[in-house]
Amino acid sequence: MSEFLVNLLGERLVNGEKAEVDVQALGSGLSLLGLYFGCSLNAPCRQFNASLCEFYSKFKKSSEHKDKLEIVFISSDQDQKHWQDFLQEMQWPALPFKDRHKKMKLWNKYKVTSIPSLVFIDAATGKVVCRNGLLVVRDDPKGLEFPWGPKPFAEVVAGPLLRNNRQTTDSSTLEGSYVGVYFSAHWCPPCRSLTRVLVESYRKVKESGHKFEIVFVSADRSEDSFTQYFSEMPWLAVPYTDEARRSRLNRLYGIQGTQSQSSSPKQLYPEPCD
Repeated sequence: MSEFLVNLLGERLVNGEKAEVDVQALGSGLSLLGLYFGCSLNAPCRQFNASLCEFYSKFKKSSEHKDKLEIVFISSDQDQKHWQDFLQEMQWPALPFKDRHKKMKLWNKYKVTSIPSLVFIDAATGKVVCRNGLLVVRDDPKGLEFPWGPKPFAEVVAGPLLRNNRQTTDSSTLEGSYVGVYFSAHWCPPCRSLTRVLVESYRKVKESGHKFEIVFVSADRSEDSFTQYFSEMPWLAVPYTDEARRSRLNRLYGIQGTQSQSSSPKQLYPEPCD
């Protein structure tokens, strides 16, 4: 594992006290590595950093898995003084400021498109375990769900689902069907345009007799907006009030629109639900 981490991060990291940290000394019990991409001048990063510091401190003090997790900060700061000041707020190490080539390789390798971003990877292989660590910090502040790997879709979506006539059906009715998970919001113009096209496609597929369903996962900013938008849809939805389930589905598929206010609808088609 240490050889892999050295190849990934280099031989030395640095901490907030300007001391070097030997990558091979991160711990033989380490199983999960959080790659934290951010910048000191970015307001959402500073806000998230405070939450991550609290999360990390609690995890290291009380979790039975405290030795299995480490975080490494990968900065996009251009000013070393700003970077150093920000690093002093952190309890974890960072890539050296001057190692910009390795920073860029990590950005590209893990397809980071916005900051802040926290990607949990397997410390032995580099495989992504959870792409949306921001939601982990928010939804699991005590770290009880460690290591935050993907769960079966049927387990994550389990519970009542809505139709736009206010009737409900249980998610178990999805069993044996192909399911499209539609991440969208009324405030997003491309989303509304896609919805109109998707409604027609959905009706044609249903009329052909295929076992197919769509589940809408809203990123709307109010329940009124959700209700108005969902009235245009003939498929199912996770209740707007069930924020925890909506968040788990976002986490399952690596959707970060609720943080970045991305203006792109997302459709995902898992395996048949069973």
